[in-house]
Amino acid sequence: MPPAPKAGGSQHAPYGLLRTVNDPADLRRLSPDQLSELAAEIRAFLIDHVSQTGGHLGPNLGVVELTIAIHRVFDSPRDPIIFDTGHQSYVHKIVTGRQAGFPDLRQKGGLSGYPSRAESEHDWVENSHASTSLSYAAGMARGLQLQRKPGTVVAVVGDGALTGGMAWEALNNIAADEDLPLIIVVNDNGRSYTPTVGGLARHLSGLRTNPRYEQVLELVRRHVSRAPLFGRAAYDLLHGIKAGLKDVVAPQGMFSDLGMKYVGPVDGHDEAAVEKALRHARQYGGPVLVHCLTRKGNGYPAAENHEEDQFHSVGKIDARTGQAIGGPASIKWTDVFAEELLKLGAVDERVVAISAAMVHPTGLNRFAAAFPDRVMDVGIAEQHATTSAAGLAMAGMHPVVAIYATFLNRAFDQVLMDVALHRCGVTFVLDRAGITGPDGASHHGMWDMSILQVVPGLQLTAPRDGTRLRQALATALTIVDAPSVIRYSNQQVPADLEAVASDRGIDILLRTELQPRVLVVAYGQMCGTGMAVGRRLSDQGIGVTVVDPVWALPVNPALIELAAQHQLVVSIEDNDVVGGCGARLAQELRFAGVDVPFREFGIAPDFLEHGTRAELLEQLGLTSQRIARYAVEAVVRGPESQARRQPNASIQGDLGPR
Repeated sequence: MPPAPKAGGSQHAPYGLLRTVNDPADLRRLSPDQLSELAAEIRAFLIDHVSQTGGHLGPNLGVVELTIAIHRVFDSPRDPIIFDTGHQSYVHKIVTGRQAGFPDLRQKGGLSGYPSRAESEHDWVENSHASTSLSYAAGMARGLQLQRKPGTVVAVVGDGALTGGMAWEALNNIAADEDLPLIIVVNDNGRSYTPTVGGLARHLSGLRTNPRYEQVLELVRRHVSRAPLFGRAAYDLLHGIKAGLKDVVAPQGMFSDLGMKYVGPVDGHDEAAVEKALRHARQYGGPVLVHCLTRKGNGYPAAENHEEDQFHSVGKIDARTGQAIGGPASIKWTDVFAEELLKLGAVDERVVAISAAMVHPTGLNRFAAAFPDRVMDVGIAEQHATTSAAGLAMAGMHPVVAIYATFLNRAFDQVLMDVALHRCGVTFVLDRAGITGPDGASHHGMWDMSILQVVPGLQLTAPRDGTRLRQALATALTIVDAPSVIRYSNQQVPADLEAVASDRGIDILLRTELQPRVLVVAYGQMCGTGMAVGRRLSDQGIGVTVVDPVWALPVNPALIELAAQHQLVVSIEDNDVVGGCGARLAQELRFAGVDVPFREFGIAPDFLEHGTRAELLEQLGLTSQRIARYAVEAVVRGPESQARRQPNASIQGDLGPR
């Protein structure tokens, strides 16, 4: 195991061998000794750069040799390489000519933390939601087959992603097509974010922990070294080893029992063994699964010894120690939720929690430590999580499903038909809602408040501060006949923003003494922006009322009455402006016959790049200065003149005031 590099510079700097690799073809001219040296340089490069930018460090340290072998055997981009989630794509980026971009990894305008088709022809799919790679790959392989084009599709999928039902739907179809030009590389490290859970995990864990596993690997290595390089005979030899050892390492038979051709297990850190296995699999001529065993964080003691997640994702860290860099840790929304759920669960035995392979990231770990029997981690299976929550509610429990906002998109049908239709009291706690920052398009939680508008009976709140989050969770646990939703960001919790008054459930945050002309309706963390807008308007001599609806759904009739008392209504949310809370309020006003000009400010219906929350809010025009300018001009000059302007870059085509 190579030692960790010195902080601020690699022991391999300036990466002499790595600098000669600018294309996958460069890998094929290297000797075995050079490949070993290259792997060490890549690990040092990753530690040096990701420690300065943050990112998915552990997953990439675990696939260095695996990625090198794939690119030596297959001819990318003619042979498409598809990464499930893309957490482990940094090494792929390094060997496909993007080394120079790593100083700006995950920074606005810089290299994406996931595969990106805009960056390289070697990136075919820029998804980062799990369990999809096999479906992409099956379709691409079938497309090559139908057009009689050369090429083999390679899908790299982790054991964690295999807990998702979509992956097994794909396997079911792939196994039925014996001629499909597809190689599935299972990167089995026993973890997704944290240890993989479920029946599949137990089977694979049985393989890794069997006392005869090392003997199995050694036997495979000896036979592989003598095996012919190509053709059916090579596959039969490896497959025969597997079949003969089935009684020793029984779990590996589960793939072949599905009808899937299987090669393995292979030591994923032995480049030569992985390469030879891939060559055999490719020459077989049909779909083959190559099972590689790897270690997350391999080669970096700080990651290997990190019990929680082996540095699955890190912020800025000291390269030598692995310790976080920066001042005292700030209190995040997740921390407040974790503390309050533990408190409420201690006095209410009905409360149970469900995670989709994200116990630690969503803050359920504290609840799990106190009440292990009341936490269910279902793996990467958001649909199952949602419907099983409905079942728990039917049995008299109150389930809390903690999930990233963007991942709830995958379970919309279950929220609608399995929870809401049956009037089940299930609480969904949506972490990472709104603009989340450096993970880019797939991780911005900007659709939940739009898609949930159509769910009958659903009650939704976006707390503006920690106190309101605690109150919202307590209230949600009393809702037993409908789904409830609490959403918040991944940012630091702002200071409590107390209301100056409350009107039938609506918190009035600011009310000037001037005659009220503008009503600012702010949702969640955007209440701070709403207050800043209100102060700017007041400074201009414009009477203003700033409110937090507290519960955005259902729309409070008192909010409609309040809107009727103003000349202009402005709504602010960090959600898609199309179909969001502002749009719903405007619709309710029309239904009520309240004819008041209305302008929604939110996120444009587009896929946002990566960047900090502040940078993206500025880019979108979701700032107090831009919003206040619109309101001032709309009030002073009238809506007709303002409709010809486009002050809010986040709204395509400028919706204009109503």
